[in-house]
Amino acid sequence: MATLPRAVRSVFEQSIACWELLVVDDGSTDGTAQWLSELAQTDSRVHILSQEQSGVSCARNRAAEKAHAPWLAFLDSDDEWLPHKLHKQLELAQAHPEFPLIHGEEIWIRNGVRVNAMKKHQKTGGDLFAQSLKLCCISPSTSLMKKDLFQSLGGFREDFVVCEDYDLWLKITAHHTVGFVPESLVKKYGGHEDQLSRRYKAMDYWRILSIHDRLQSQDLCEEQQKIGQNELETKANILLKGYRRHHNLENYQTIFDCLFANKKSRNEIF
Repeated sequence: MATLPRAVRSVFEQSIACWELLVVDDGSTDGTAQWLSELAQTDSRVHILSQEQSGVSCARNRAAEKAHAPWLAFLDSDDEWLPHKLHKQLELAQAHPEFPLIHGEEIWIRNGVRVNAMKKHQKTGGDLFAQSLKLCCISPSTSLMKKDLFQSLGGFREDFVVCEDYDLWLKITAHHTVGFVPESLVKKYGGHEDQLSRRYKAMDYWRILSIHDRLQSQDLCEEQQKIGQNELETKANILLKGYRRHHNLENYQTIFDCLFANKKSRNEIF
């Protein structure tokens, strides 16, 4: 609840007014429901959806299903859109209809202080499949994507507690080029204790599962198969080594099986 009003206000402050705001209350217990109910009464463009606590993927998917517009834009409650965000993206979408997904730069705020992104987090557009294998190179709060594409891919994976965005970007970038607005569109806030990235340390566990699924789908070209396999092997070997060092074998067999299955497939194909 502490950051939600700031996020909502940033939607109202957009330089264009043709938007519909769907807010999902994911089982809140802190007064959020009452605040949202009052908000919805002030503007017909605001719609509130409530659910038992089911996670971010379920919340996004449910809102996307109810949305009426052909484009979807996501905003996490702890982030903030800059006023020109939607205008700049829709302008690019009109000029380049070949882009089903458009994102942009972001301003990082950590514990109240602006910080510079590391080189590996630098944003760009075009063919992003190889870059997307390394890490999540698109922030959901900067994204604008066609609803029909989102739905055709099944939305965000609800069985992933983290890296659900990484998984979706892999599916999209394997077959589509990505549009990019080379200026800041979002203020992204971090450093707070309830961030998922702080609660789940072994993020590569979920990334490996995602790469494994892409390789097994057989819908990648030969070059994509190769670079996907190389990235899976790199991530899996590092993670397995860490599991052994820390005597944490809970997910060891799952990652080992992903590594072995794809090594076998690679030998058969190449």
